[in-house]
Amino acid sequence: MNLHHFGMPTLIETNTLPKCAKLCAESGLDFVELNMNLPAFQLDKMDVNYFKSIAKKYGIYYTIHLDENLNVCDFNPHVAEAYKKTVAETIEIAKQLDIKVLNMHLSKGVYFTLPDRKVYLFSEYKEQYLESILAFRNMCETAVGENDIKICIENCDGYTDFQKKAIEMLLESKVFALTFDVGHNHGIGGTDEEFLMQHKNRLHHMHLHDAKDRKNHLALGTGELHIKKYINLAKEQNCRIVLETKTIDGLKQSVAWLANSTED
Repeated sequence: MNLHHFGMPTLIETNTLPKCAKLCAESGLDFVELNMNLPAFQLDKMDVNYFKSIAKKYGIYYTIHLDENLNVCDFNPHVAEAYKKTVAETIEIAKQLDIKVLNMHLSKGVYFTLPDRKVYLFSEYKEQYLESILAFRNMCETAVGENDIKICIENCDGYTDFQKKAIEMLLESKVFALTFDVGHNHGIGGTDEEFLMQHKNRLHHMHLHDAKDRKNHLALGTGELHIKKYINLAKEQNCRIVLETKTIDGLKQSVAWLANSTED
């Protein structure tokens, strides 16, 4: 089955579920990526029956963007446990709403600034960090079980060595996959792309937006990225694509650009 579905992020201008779903449907898109940084999409606000009714009304479905602060490896066990519990409970909601993708940032944690360099504590205490990654992987495998749910790790501002090792450990499980954010990659000079292409067969999700220099989240066709190349990559790897602009206008421009473009 070739998915190749297009969706939209939660926007500040569409910060309620009905607003998101209405814009999604009007734009001819397939899904909304619910952003769990927003109050409306916290676990205690996600009434499953209501979310189902909105999806049915507008003929759309959902993916989830987990809280960007998520740090399942925090050295404070209470903090780490709260984030792990959040992921476990989100997986339970995903099962009920037939959500296939949870998008996740992998925290770099705290760093100390020395006179000549930054020292990340996860690098300095790498063994403890990787033990936490393994425990998180095992918890997610148990929570997902045989359900068709992927937790997709998104590239952000350049992988560190400890993050690469952690991602490779996570990818040993079928529960985990990768999100390719093409604008983030461009903004750091394309340095994450090599690692992503080494694991191309695990690409499952894409955040697509244009970029220029270090400026991200531009409407398609307004920056300097070879957009069609990335769309073709997504199609090849059967990825869903989020048109990750930050405004309604940007989203509409991106949809119009897609409508006027043909894939090579």
